[in-house]
Order: sequence, then C-alpha cells, then structure tokens
Amino acid sequence: MAQHFEFEKPIYELEQKITELQEFSQEKAIDLTQEISKLQHKLVRVRKEIYGHLEPWQKVQVARHPERPNFYDYVPLIFDDFIELRGDHLFADDRAVAGGIAIFEGISVTVIAHVKGKDTKENIQRNFGMPHPEGYRKALRLMDQADKFNRPILTFIDTPGAACDLGAEERGQGEAIARCLIKMSGYRVPIISTIIGEGGSGGALAFGVGNVIMMLENSFFSVISPESCASILWKDTAKAKEAASSLKFTAQDLLQLGVADEILREPLGGAHRNINKMAEEISKGIAKHLKQLIEQSPEALKQQRYEKLRAIGTFKERSQEESSYDATKLMCMDNGSDAAELHVEPEIG
Repeated sequence: MAQHFEFEKPIYELEQKITELQEFSQEKAIDLTQEISKLQHKLVRVRKEIYGHLEPWQKVQVARHPERPNFYDYVPLIFDDFIELRGDHLFADDRAVAGGIAIFEGISVTVIAHVKGKDTKENIQRNFGMPHPEGYRKALRLMDQADKFNRPILTFIDTPGAACDLGAEERGQGEAIARCLIKMSGYRVPIISTIIGEGGSGGALAFGVGNVIMMLENSFFSVISPESCASILWKDTAKAKEAASSLKFTAQDLLQLGVADEILREPLGGAHRNINKMAEEISKGIAKHLKQLIEQSPEALKQQRYEKLRAIGTFKERSQEESSYDATKLMCMDNGSDAAELHVEPEIG
C-alpha cells in the first residue's frame, strides 16, 4: 500500500474519490466522464498548491519516502552496459554502496552511489544506506581507477549518514571518509555529484566533493539529520521539524548559498510518481555539465573544485575601527552610560 503523509491527505482523498467513481462507472455502465474529469483537474490544482509550498520538514519526508527511486532504479534508465564492481580488496563488500563502470551517452564513466533497500529485509542487508569503512574504501578504489583511466566520476548520494556502530569505528570510519575527501579534491577528471534523496553528514559529504553538485527538488544535504540536531539543541527529537527549518539544508536553500549548482525538478508529488521522467531530468543535467567539464584541463578541474569549496561559508571580517567602536560601546554599557550620549565615534585615518 502506498504511503501518504499528513500533508498529502487532501490529495489522497481526491484520488480515492476518482477511483471510486471510475469503478462505479464501469460496474453500473454509467457515463461519469464529466464528473471524473472535474475531479482530475481539481487533483492537479491541489497537487500544485501543496507541492509548490512544501515546508523543510515536509521535504525531508518526501526525500525519505519508502517508494522513492534508488540508484538501481535509475541505472537502466540513464546508463548503458553498467558493470557492477564489488569489494574493497581489504575487508568485504559493503552493500550500502554500489559502484562500477558504465556508458553514458557514449562516454565511459565510473558511477558510485549510496543504496537503500526497498523493504525491511533489504534495508537490513544494506544497513539502511549507511556505509561502513569498506564501502568508502570500495568507492575510493573505483575512483582511483577512474582517475587512472581518465573516466569521469558520477556519484549519487542518498544516505542518512555513515554507519556509527562499534565495528565501523574499529575499522577506521573517520579515516575512510577523510581519505575520500582528500582524494576527490585532487582527482584530474570531472566529478558530478547528484543528491537523489537524503544527504546526511560526513557519510554523504564523502561522495560530494564534485565540480558540480546537483540536487533533486525535494532532497536535502546537511551536516546532521534534523532528529540528531533536535536531540543536541533541545534534548528532544520531537523538535525535528523546528530543526529542519533552522538547518537551511533544502535544495532551494543550498542553491542560494552556493553549495548546490542546479536543482532538478521532480514530477509533481515526488520522484516516485514518475521514475522515467525523473531519470530523464537527471540525464539532461549530467549531459549538460559533463559536456562543459570534459573540455577543461585536469588542472582546471582541480582548481575549480578548490575554488568552489573555498567559496562555501565565506564571511566578512570586521575592520579595526568597527571593533574598537563596539568595544568602547560595550564598556559604556557596562558602566551604565549611554554610548550615544558620549558621542563615541570610530577613529578614521
């Protein structure tokens, strides 16, 4: 049974009415085409109204939808001749990470992705899309290979975060993620990262050092999940909705902040509503940016990634005069005086 969120209730009710009328019309041989058509037009309007004004927490819910397409859903629609390569050649094969080589519009590429399961059994096998160190080391092995053979790297991000169990820590989780960040920064091939669902913490960032970062319309990319943020700030995971609004991690926020480079429009209602259309949008985005990046030299690609990272989180330092003025004002306030009455001005020259 399809999952419906609380904010989707008006949509679900209209869909039910349409289905009931269609079944009644067929069963009783009564022509209800006009009534059904009116409801269908109303359904489109309601969907546009609801999905055109989603709050951050609602976007989180859509990004986590159990029917949301994963990497394996997109592979046959975007790539030709995908060959999956397994194992990190050190410990094991982590099923939370998939990777291999494929053909994208005639170009040989290396593709790497987080993978969630479709049901409880598969989610347990894939650790709910949360990689262990061997998953990141598998990805690193494939990316090293891509750099050696001059293949562009395409990553697909969809994870709540890296695994944080005892085994992951014993096998060097932090080191594995850090090495991905270091190596991705220095590769001489184009890297395009696409966030297709959740982009949680360092587990997502490990695949996110790209020349271009694309985000699906209802995806998010954050240093922490809303629940974890709420538990730290308010000691209450029930405040995840407030945390989601404060984190500024939606695709729209990150495009404005310069972290994301492009937002890929989702079918009305979410990517799960029309996988073929969503795959087509992702293909168009990759093709556009890959064409531009392939024309750049290896050194230019490295420099572009460096400049992109350095531009994130910029700030303006206060001048010496401004700092001196504020310090004097603070001292006056501590002494019970009004800085305005003292006519304190910042020194100039």
